[in-house]
Amino acid sequence: MDVSAYLEAVYGNLHRRDPAETEFHQAAHEVLQAIGPVLQAHPEYLQARIVERLCEPERQVIFRVPWVDDQGTVQVNRGFRVEFNSALGPYKGGLRFHPSVNLGIVKFLGFEQIFKNALTGMAIGGGKGGSDFDPKGRSDGEVMRFCQAFMTELYRHLGEHTDVPAGDIGVGGREIGYLFGQYKRITNRHESGVLTGKPVGWGGSHARTEATGYGAVFFAQEMLATRGQDFDGRRVVVSGSGNVAIYAIEKVHALGGRVVACSDSSGYLVDEDGVDLELLKEIKEVRRERISAYTEVKTTARFSARGSVFDVPCQVALPCATQNELHQQDAAALTKNGVLAVAEGANMPCTPEAVEVFRGARILFGPGKAANAGGVATSALEMQQNASRESWSFERTEDQLATIMRQVHAQCRATAETYGGDADDYVLGANAAGFLRVAEAMTAQGVV
Repeated sequence: MDVSAYLEAVYGNLHRRDPAETEFHQAAHEVLQAIGPVLQAHPEYLQARIVERLCEPERQVIFRVPWVDDQGTVQVNRGFRVEFNSALGPYKGGLRFHPSVNLGIVKFLGFEQIFKNALTGMAIGGGKGGSDFDPKGRSDGEVMRFCQAFMTELYRHLGEHTDVPAGDIGVGGREIGYLFGQYKRITNRHESGVLTGKPVGWGGSHARTEATGYGAVFFAQEMLATRGQDFDGRRVVVSGSGNVAIYAIEKVHALGGRVVACSDSSGYLVDEDGVDLELLKEIKEVRRERISAYTEVKTTARFSARGSVFDVPCQVALPCATQNELHQQDAAALTKNGVLAVAEGANMPCTPEAVEVFRGARILFGPGKAANAGGVATSALEMQQNASRESWSFERTEDQLATIMRQVHAQCRATAETYGGDADDYVLGANAAGFLRVAEAMTAQGVV
């Protein structure tokens, strides 16, 4: 069989069946472009139609979420859960509450999650969910009522051996608490392992909040080490100022780097002294204000509502905000300004054109399914603790996270070398390694 023609046909079929799901097409295209050499070496995966089965979710749930706001007005949102693949374990992936959420977004995230989860080496499958509900500006009571309405439908599809959601954009400890409370009320079971990202006091894991940001930095550190480099003294730019970005900044500073810029949806700030992390946390996590408030306190910093945070010269870039935020022109600017490494802290933040710029310039580039796997890996560690009724220390959990990220990095390089000859091709390595682990399990389990 002509593998290239076969993969083109699979991709064409995705477009035909799901024409409006742009982000899902993009995520699938990256994987299909990478796995040709794997299929050449393993024709049994072609015979078993593993690729077609991987691209079709095992289950897609879409539901109405009616709730009442503080004015007594009935509001109606839409909820989603895409249970993509369970060959390696229960579906695992976050819930995103944001106005941009639609089926295509959830499918892209769930598809990425299959390979990301496989790379961790943990026994977890891939899934994702969420709603077009926006928690910004809503009272605690409104968020609680929405979460209760959302879980009233979703609970029937969950279980610690079936599907285990976590948080994502718009879903933090507050939302997880309300969701878990409703699940417990309906099922009459304190099933701690059914949701991860819980507060530490009632079943959560130390270092879970920090895990995605820390993990991205650990991965970038491993990439830099392949060229005899590290973070010490490096200028670093981090996009975003949410959970992932904040803890990426924290770990960069701990490793001797200096984060000189970060951003939010209103613009970006530059602080040549290094971003004051405590001030940033106060503004974003406590006061929940725009990042421009930073310059009101620290007047030597500057804020810009125009241009891109990636225009700021740096040696390491960590895009940690959202999908498709880093475009071709941003990649060109980073390359021109001497960037050494780019590690995706968010899910698919670089457009395909941007990725090609980095790969063409031989910039070290860590795709999100590898570089931001630390979050879901620590969620799996939380599941382990829940199953054994244990609570590990922060240090133990962080050590486990660092070990997992080193293993993910080594696996990507080894697989890239095996199937492409270039160990620096992390895009090939991450996609091929994740695909191989899932394909092996799917083949062993038969046509299901």
